[in-house]
Amino acid sequence: MKRSTALDLVLVAVVAAIGVTRELVLPSQPSRLVHGPLAFYVAVHLLSAAALSWRRTRPLASAAVVAALSVLTPSYASMASAYAVCAHSERKAKWVAFAVLAQAWAVGAGVWAIALPEDRVLGVALIVGSGLLGLYFGARRRLLAVLVKQARAEERVRLAGEMHDVVTHRINLMVLQAGALRVSSSDPSVRTAAEELRTAGTHALEELRDLVGVLRSGPSAPIEAQPSEESLSDLVAASVAAGVKVSLTEHGSASRVAPTVWRTLFRVVQESLTNAAKHAPGGSVSVEVRYAPDNVDLVVRNSPATRPRDADVVGAGSGLDGLRERVELVGGTFSAEPTPDGGFEVRASLSPYVPTTSTAGARP
Repeated sequence: MKRSTALDLVLVAVVAAIGVTRELVLPSQPSRLVHGPLAFYVAVHLLSAAALSWRRTRPLASAAVVAALSVLTPSYASMASAYAVCAHSERKAKWVAFAVLAQAWAVGAGVWAIALPEDRVLGVALIVGSGLLGLYFGARRRLLAVLVKQARAEERVRLAGEMHDVVTHRINLMVLQAGALRVSSSDPSVRTAAEELRTAGTHALEELRDLVGVLRSGPSAPIEAQPSEESLSDLVAASVAAGVKVSLTEHGSASRVAPTVWRTLFRVVQESLTNAAKHAPGGSVSVEVRYAPDNVDLVVRNSPATRPRDADVVGAGSGLDGLRERVELVGGTFSAEPTPDGGFEVRASLSPYVPTTSTAGARP
């Protein structure tokens, strides 16, 4: 059980116990708005306390129920509800709910406690105090959330800088050495291999530059990325050549997709095909992409395995977590889950352009 749920249950029990005890110690007054037996007023307190169980998820609705019941008999749930409305609700209606809670207590106490008029003043004061505490802790929680987000952004920039300085330097050396080997070698096979290595290193540098730009900037800042010469058809063809049964269906044109978005889309397909080959050997994979003016939708679905999976293949889901993070960095949505037939499905929805202050060139 979550800590917040446990605290809510304790709060409900405490408020209910206080209200019921109050009814048992102070018998009902004949001047109440609604005349009823002791059990009726006990039920009102129990219902008011129960309404606090959803004070976090629906604070305004919870406050409305508590206020309505407080008119019948002042409920101590009003204090907790006032705190919840001010702490957990972002809507302007919380001020109305706050005022209604105080007024409902005053009305209920005015009718209920002819011999105890101080209940009206003390109860309203406690409700106001609880609301002010709610405002303070709500603002504090939001400030902490902003600070945590800022710290994560700063750490992301730091890691991006380290990645750029260390990895880029090494890959550049590999590319330069491969280029030198291609020129100096007289063996055609060595020259071909060196050219392939140089090309792969160049592509890796482009992808690294793309990723570092996203990590440094975030989805709302300028992002520059180099377009890739690779296509989904090339990627699928490579998987087919490796023995994976893959079909590709593309609707529309990818010409208007920004390079950063394209690289993200490409990576999702690439990782999905890799996972399908590892975890569903012998199964078939379908890749469907829809390019629309306002969004790009991708679905990669694989059937169940038809051969035993390699015992050495392990996976902790970190690859999917990385894809989700990358998709969300460019403002998209990502989901990955098993299908009813035992297969697996990956979905991603992205905007053709990452929101930037300067427009990145489209993929040719």
